[in-house]
Parts: sequence; C-alpha cells; structure tokens
Amino acid sequence: MGAFVASYSGGKDSILAIDRSISAGHRPLGLITTYNTDAGRSWFHGLSASAIDAVSQSLKIPIKLIKTNGENYAANFEAALTQAKQNGASMCIFGDIDIETHLQWCQKCCENAGIEAFFPLLKQNRKNLVHELIDKGYTARITIVNTNKIAEKFLGKILTHSLVEKIDKSGADACGENGEYHTLVTDGPIFSQPVGVTFGDVIKQGEYIILPIL
Repeated sequence: MGAFVASYSGGKDSILAIDRSISAGHRPLGLITTYNTDAGRSWFHGLSASAIDAVSQSLKIPIKLIKTNGENYAANFEAALTQAKQNGASMCIFGDIDIETHLQWCQKCCENAGIEAFFPLLKQNRKNLVHELIDKGYTARITIVNTNKIAEKFLGKILTHSLVEKIDKSGADACGENGEYHTLVTDGPIFSQPVGVTFGDVIKQGEYIILPIL
C-alpha cells in the first residue's frame, strides 16, 4: 500500500474515490485542487480558498492549491504531481468514472510526471456510485446545475436516495457525470467534523445556475 495525492474538486466523486483509497489501505499524503487565478475560485466547482481550507482542516489532510490560468493548466498540474512524487506519493487518485477524454488527460499528466494514475471508480455504474456515497453517510449538496440538462429546482438540495431517483426520472444522469450538476461534500466518514460553509446569492451564468460558496 502506498502514499497518494488526490485530485480534489470538492464534489462527491472525488470524495468517494478518496474514501475508497483510504479503505483499501492507501495513505493520503495530500490533495491537490486547481485554482482559477482569474476568477479567484477553484476550477469547475467554484470553491473559495477559505472553503478549501475548512475542508482541509476537517479531513486533516493538506490541500495544495494549483494556482493557474487556463493556458498553463496542464503544465501547472503536472508540476504539482512531480512535486507530490518527490514528497513520497506513488500515485494520484482521480474520481473520474468513464468519460474517455477525461481519463486520457489524467493518465497523460501522470505519465509526464512519472506517477501512477489510479481511478477507484473506473467503469462502474454511475447511479450505484451515488447511492454508495449516500449509504456511507456523506452529505453532498448540489451547488451548480446546467439548466439545459437538469431543472433549476435541484439547486441547493442535499443528495438523498429519493432525490437521485427524481434526477434519474427527469431524464438526466443520476450521477451528473455529463455535467448536469456539481456538488460540495461537507460531512461524512473521512471528515472529523461537518464543514461549515456559507452560501451566497444564486448566480446565473448562461445555462448554469450557481450557489456560490463563500
């Protein structure tokens, strides 16, 4: 069993991948999160630096911010992986499931950095993975929805079995793997205490509706 870093987004899939890795006996050396220097928030899930710090304190795992713009995103990510390897990590954990372009990007970055890419959720049933997260006792709140794919009413909701079924019956992917929604996990087995976060007023950006995390 080896030490790992994990690509942490704040969402349910990255948390479940970390949970499974720890349960398998691997040791978390740290987490890495890409941080958009232009927006002043994490890429894709829009977490503030203070929210990321609160998560780090609850998990008792250091989180390194990879501060980058879009142009240098891959290069800066690979540099962080190289540093993690030098610090003793043998692998990087990802929460990706089955979108081939995502898997290939992660594998290429790890290959360039000389570290193993590991996907604990690889090719597994998307809906079953959401139910597993809920069954394990994690609290995941929907913080971004793509209104072209999922109804606005789901924004701000905490994932439950019944809510997952409603999302599925609406015709959207229950796991949100196609970009239907993003989540923030604030509590669960690997957290030492619930993460206290503050939500701002709802923001509309094109087809996306966002519950900002302050």
